[in-house]
Amino acid sequence: MEFTLSRVSRDTGDRNFDVLIIGSGAAGLSAAVYSSRSGLTALIIDKSVAGGLTAESPLVENYLGFKAIKGSELASKFTQHALEYVKIMEHTEVTSVDKKDGQIVLQSGKGEFYGKVLIIATGTSHKQLNVPGEKEYFGKGVSYCSTCDGYLYRDRKVVVIGGGNSGAIAAISMNEYAATAAILEFMDRHMCEDAYVKAIERNGMAYVTNSQVTEISGDGKRVTSVRYMDRKTGEEKGIEADGVFIYVGLAPQTAFLKNSGVALDERGYVITDSKGRTNIEGIYAAGDVTKGTEAQIATAVGDGCRAAITAYGDLIRTGRR
Repeated sequence: MEFTLSRVSRDTGDRNFDVLIIGSGAAGLSAAVYSSRSGLTALIIDKSVAGGLTAESPLVENYLGFKAIKGSELASKFTQHALEYVKIMEHTEVTSVDKKDGQIVLQSGKGEFYGKVLIIATGTSHKQLNVPGEKEYFGKGVSYCSTCDGYLYRDRKVVVIGGGNSGAIAAISMNEYAATAAILEFMDRHMCEDAYVKAIERNGMAYVTNSQVTEISGDGKRVTSVRYMDRKTGEEKGIEADGVFIYVGLAPQTAFLKNSGVALDERGYVITDSKGRTNIEGIYAAGDVTKGTEAQIATAVGDGCRAAITAYGDLIRTGRR
């Protein structure tokens, strides 16, 4: 993605806003547009770059209005739209959230920021396998993003670990230019939608079920293979690989809420009511970071809209707007 740097702020002189939004994925960007159009001042803060996981999807085929669009392109459209209304502070990690004297206070790598309300839209991050070789070969053949790194493996062998929709999409996409693209799936059946199963079969791609990855091996400089155990027979096997892409699930990005008092479920997702309110007045959550999320771009956009509208209504109701 390419954004005009003058529009994507890396710092701002402003410290006080009506609405603070953490996260610049689909939910956060949607919340920003609706907040601003309601006449509220808003700032988006993100520890990474604008776009969220939408930008990592090789191809999006289920977002209304686009029969098929690259995730990076859709994320760019979202971001450019939001930038018409708000500033986005990238590469700024929020370390804590507090509420003092009715005001939201964020501690970040760029200092404190203050808001009347806060919308948490930090989404999720990729889970790790925690097997030997995963950390050692990260950036040396191990990746969690086929959109980011897949092109490096043109005419080479890639293995995708995790056969759900995300893993299947990644493998199918890379199969267009890689020498081979195989999928290792822990469960004993296909875990992706039927449309992807048909595409995998049509392309003659390997989809190995009952495979428990035990090690990612290499020569000290680059990945060379993946070791796995057949969960049905117990047999140890290996598959050659130049690149390994890990898609074994997602975890909510809520570590910064540890001492905030915001209620989380047992897996770390933010608990909200039907309008996006958390248990703390003035703090809302939207998108994939919330309990019960469908983890879809469309629902994230809707969640961001709902949280912003609710926040605006609550400010009006309490006489703070």
